[in-house]
Amino acid sequence: MQAITRDSWLAELRQPEQLRMSKMNNFDVQSTKICVLCGRTDECPEKYGEKRTYVEYNLTVHYYCLLMSSGIWQRGGEDEGVDGFLITDIRKEVQRAAKLKCNICKKKGASIGCVTPKCKRSYHFPCGLQRECIFQFMEDFRSYCWEHRPVQEFMDKEPRGASQCTICLDLVEHLPVYTVLKSPCCKNAWFHRECLQYQALSAGIFFFRCTVCNNKDKFQKEMLRMGIYIPERDASWELEENAYQDLLHCYQHCDVKRCLCKKGRDYNEPESKWEIKRCQYCGSRGTHLACSSMKSWEQNWECMECRSIFAKSGKYSKQKKRALATSEKTNGTTCLLEEPPPKSPRQSSGSPRHFLLQSPKLMCQNLSPCSHLEQPASNRVTMSLSPVMSKRSWSLRYRHLRQQRKEAGNILKELKVQIKTKATRLNINAENIWSSALKGFRQRIFSPTNTIEVNFSNCKNRSKTNTSAASKHHFFQLLMLHLQNSSLFEGSSGKNLSLDFQAVKENLYFEAGKMIAVSLVHGGPPPGFFSKTLFNCLVYGPENVKPALEDVADADVAQTIKMIKYANNLSSLQSTLQDCCEFLTAAGCLRPVTALCDKNMLVNDILIYYVIKRITLPLESFQQGLKTLGVLEKMQMHPHVFSSLLCHKPERLSAETVYDLFTIHSSSDVNKLEGADFWMDYLQDVESGDSVVTLEDILLFVTGSCYIPCIGFDPEPTIKFLHIRYPIGNKLLNCLELPITKTYQQFKNKMELTIRNTLRVEREFCKSSKQSVSNFQG
Repeated sequence: MQAITRDSWLAELRQPEQLRMSKMNNFDVQSTKICVLCGRTDECPEKYGEKRTYVEYNLTVHYYCLLMSSGIWQRGGEDEGVDGFLITDIRKEVQRAAKLKCNICKKKGASIGCVTPKCKRSYHFPCGLQRECIFQFMEDFRSYCWEHRPVQEFMDKEPRGASQCTICLDLVEHLPVYTVLKSPCCKNAWFHRECLQYQALSAGIFFFRCTVCNNKDKFQKEMLRMGIYIPERDASWELEENAYQDLLHCYQHCDVKRCLCKKGRDYNEPESKWEIKRCQYCGSRGTHLACSSMKSWEQNWECMECRSIFAKSGKYSKQKKRALATSEKTNGTTCLLEEPPPKSPRQSSGSPRHFLLQSPKLMCQNLSPCSHLEQPASNRVTMSLSPVMSKRSWSLRYRHLRQQRKEAGNILKELKVQIKTKATRLNINAENIWSSALKGFRQRIFSPTNTIEVNFSNCKNRSKTNTSAASKHHFFQLLMLHLQNSSLFEGSSGKNLSLDFQAVKENLYFEAGKMIAVSLVHGGPPPGFFSKTLFNCLVYGPENVKPALEDVADADVAQTIKMIKYANNLSSLQSTLQDCCEFLTAAGCLRPVTALCDKNMLVNDILIYYVIKRITLPLESFQQGLKTLGVLEKMQMHPHVFSSLLCHKPERLSAETVYDLFTIHSSSDVNKLEGADFWMDYLQDVESGDSVVTLEDILLFVTGSCYIPCIGFDPEPTIKFLHIRYPIGNKLLNCLELPITKTYQQFKNKMELTIRNTLRVEREFCKSSKQSVSNFQG
């Protein structure tokens, strides 16, 4: 096809308007005609945008040339003309540009001019790129010549030198030049302009962000100012058909030396001895249950490669595996979940269904099935007490926390208005709390706004003594304790999110966040085990959080960071960096170190990578789960209030707390004052240990819960003094009916006899039911 010049195209535009408008949408992208605005035939979408040719008009134009032309605006709709640019307006713009000479190539047709006042420079779009002009693809689509273009601020204190471009991984010099761009949100992030432009074209407006800190808004604003074009479309990888198909593939092959299955190593029959179990660490090796003498899916299995790695590191110790469904008694306690073998400080399970079951044992004490929740809090207070710190300062601290929890309870009551009377029943197995809870939360009829009723399927007689509210309290308590000890979190006391790709794939971080939000609004206990770093990431955003060394749960990684941090001379620092070169490369922190002071910035970057950037996907998923019922939004509005719930264990019950919890009522013929005195004296005896029951037992006897929900009880607990022989705990109304006695000793004896026997009967009911279910399954 013969090339059409700009002048010949102007003649063609004089055709009747109706004829041209009827054919405007037919264009051929593959044409080699010249652009009517820049006069070039180049096909380079990355530099000049898509080149479109409208055959009926003999019109060819680069998209960027059209966008940046100074004398044309989009006056039509998106389906009119060329993306809103009317054909008549394009004709006028070409006529205007034909009179202007390009200050770079000296040819006519310069349609773009510098917007700086009194600057008369004009140029073609490709010529402007060659001369390093800036084109801003936003707002008024301004253009700046090479003399007046915007520049990035470059502080004198910033270190000169070079670092890796985090996109192409080649070195980029720290210089204020056109070809180099600096991140506005990260001090040590430098990029090649060309790399950023390719990244923006691939990621689109929804995924283009800083590759170091993941900031989006601030980063995009600065890149647009510096002339990076960000297309308003989805990322290229999201537009590919079946792009993530490989991630849905599960490894199904028996790799043991001697496979016993007659149907072959690839045969897999679920719920049978020929079901394939994957390695709990790498997930890339498998075995039939029968081929490895495994009696249950719940047992853990490691491939030979992973076993040899842990054996060499000295962290592997053989231990007899216990089936999850088998309860075990240890020192009078009941084991609810399987205890994992102590092989690795961080576990990454290959099992797609029970990966969260590798958590430490959950213990239920004899007197109260809930008292284990309070134990960590009391231990923490005892461990952290210092001789220097006075009791007064601790009293003020707890008074402040108590006030914050009260405010948080009022906020959660506002959210509870969403809860409807329509009920959703969850069938829960206390010995398999995670799987049964996950199944319940994922059922199609489940809604967070419905009232939740809990039925413990492995304790059928529980309903004889416990109400639905009591079962719900117990369920949420077990669930929060399981999450605390699950492999979704890592750390000792204050926990951060761990990284497990199997959990990300199964969306378990989202489910965990959703469960915590539902527990808070439905009257369950708060988690109380979040680290300050995790909490700040949730409410302030990860880009505004600076992690500490204590946030690193992996002992080897923490030791590596310590060696860098405490290096006392440059040679030892460089030697340490050489030893951990592989780790620094994986973290994206490998860089030349020329001074000892560089270690502080390096340590900070390593901490940001390991604690925050590494768990970006789990954090985003966890945040989405916490948005359930509007909990995350309230956390971000009242961070100091909610930190008392999420980062601190609940305060251990005291006589004063329990006394203030109840409202006392009495009939006209009863001495209310004397009864209240007996009640207060009894609570003080229980708190001091002069009783066979605990304050948790009393609360459990009345409400069915051994803890005070952060949202409070509904209805509020009350006390009635009546002419009865023994105390009665009405869990449905949260009402404690107390007998009128002549002496305090009589009052105390009746209280202890009734509470102790009632709780013992409840435990025997549940124990006999468990034994029956166990015999039936056996």
